[in-house]
Amino acid sequence: MIQILPKSLTFDEFVAEYGDHPRYELIDGELVDKEPTGSHEQVTGFINMQLNLAIAHLKQPYFIPMRCLIKPLGQSSAFKPDVIVLDRFALRDEPLWQREPIITLGTSVKLVVEVVSTNWQNDYARKVDDYQALGIQEYWIVDYLGLGGTFFIGSPKQSTITICDLKGETYEMRQFRRGDYVVSPTFPDLELDADQIFKAGVLD
Repeated sequence: MIQILPKSLTFDEFVAEYGDHPRYELIDGELVDKEPTGSHEQVTGFINMQLNLAIAHLKQPYFIPMRCLIKPLGQSSAFKPDVIVLDRFALRDEPLWQREPIITLGTSVKLVVEVVSTNWQNDYARKVDDYQALGIQEYWIVDYLGLGGTFFIGSPKQSTITICDLKGETYEMRQFRRGDYVVSPTFPDLELDADQIFKAGVLD
């Protein structure tokens, strides 16, 4: 029996076919299902709300778009972050923004959040490398279910928030678990503890 391999997509082909679909992103030409669950969306919505409050408090020209694509270096990947904070003024330098909500420059991004699902390898490995290479200053990996490998979150596995802060060309990583207050370089006055984020995914 002949196995039919899935078609490899370019960035432009992905945008044309799946750009408006919230479930999919593109990694090395492969269509990847982000597999969002209800609890995943609860956590994402809570973080979105808290960061919007922090933006209002800071009084900076930042905003969180309803939808947005990040184009890493190369032509065969397209990421759809769960939450992204953009600098409104920096968007003047984005070549595609006026036509489509696509980010190509790390300087346009103040913070990216990925809420971990079963595709945890992409959040912990691939996206760390690509966001770092693009020059994105701050990246949160919110593993509210403790799904990541022990190499990334230790043993025994537990709910963990990893915040990557760009120092020069390399991310410096700090992890937060139950009982810890989250420390954000972009939002130093953010009053948010890890338990609040983890509990956001639980129905009362």
